[in-house]
Amino acid sequence: MAENGLISPAARDALQTWLEVMAAIDGASPATVTAYRGDVVGFLSFMTVHHGEREGLGALAKITVTDMRAWMSSERQTGISARSLARKLSAVKSFYRWLARREGFEPTAVLSTRSPKFLKKLPRPLSEEAAREMMGEVEFDATEPWIAARDAAVVTVLYGCGLRISEALGLTGADVPLPKSLKIRGKGGKERMVPVLPAAREAVARYTELCPFELTRTAPLFRGARGGALNPRLIRSAMARARLRMGLPSTATPHALRHSFASHLLSAGGDLRAIQELLGHASLSTTQVYTAVDAARLMDVYETAHPRARKYT
Repeated sequence: MAENGLISPAARDALQTWLEVMAAIDGASPATVTAYRGDVVGFLSFMTVHHGEREGLGALAKITVTDMRAWMSSERQTGISARSLARKLSAVKSFYRWLARREGFEPTAVLSTRSPKFLKKLPRPLSEEAAREMMGEVEFDATEPWIAARDAAVVTVLYGCGLRISEALGLTGADVPLPKSLKIRGKGGKERMVPVLPAAREAVARYTELCPFELTRTAPLFRGARGGALNPRLIRSAMARARLRMGLPSTATPHALRHSFASHLLSAGGDLRAIQELLGHASLSTTQVYTAVDAARLMDVYETAHPRARKYT
């Protein structure tokens, strides 16, 4: 990254140490580490240009509210969205919390900077009927019966267990036959127990019977055509083709099946705290977005079905 040349060696070393701590202790994923590195490098590079010299750790400790406003203004002028700027600010604040503890300075100017407001995008779950249909529809383009069974099994596990695609593709031969509940290691290395529906167990059993590769305990459960670990892109592509045939929007992705799992549980009277545990969310506030989804769905039903509502539409 060219901007690295604008950062002092001390700041660069501190940033690298922080990223290593995030990965080793906090369990941050490689994608998160890469994103945070880019965000903080961009911030530090701006401060170098803004002040006319490379920022050592002493200078970083003296950044003011005015400096923060200048950075925020500069970012906005690039056309960046409020959501993306909020993410960058979050990365900078995380780095400064850690750096302030290590170096013993007060990071108030950075931490007090307000995040730009933006409208949170609500998850777009599939309807129950569409989710059920998707589990069979993804089979139709497969070139071989075992690949058709594989794609159906992955989609069924995503919807039936509410897993992230990385979690589903992280299953190994040791997980078959699927038990009534699975121990899943999610973000940050956090473990949770997830019930497995009979439909998911049956779909995986059908796939394992047809799979031409040996499913050893340590090897990936879901395989690509040549026997290696299944690339998530192939499941995304299979769902993309299926949603075109089904007339579904582009939001009908593998991750939408996880949203569907949560929304359908909530609609059926599921407890929000229990759904939080099943999804592996660290904070209940993350799960609470589904209450807004459910409310929006109820309003759609109301406006479509209620005689008084229909009168004015």
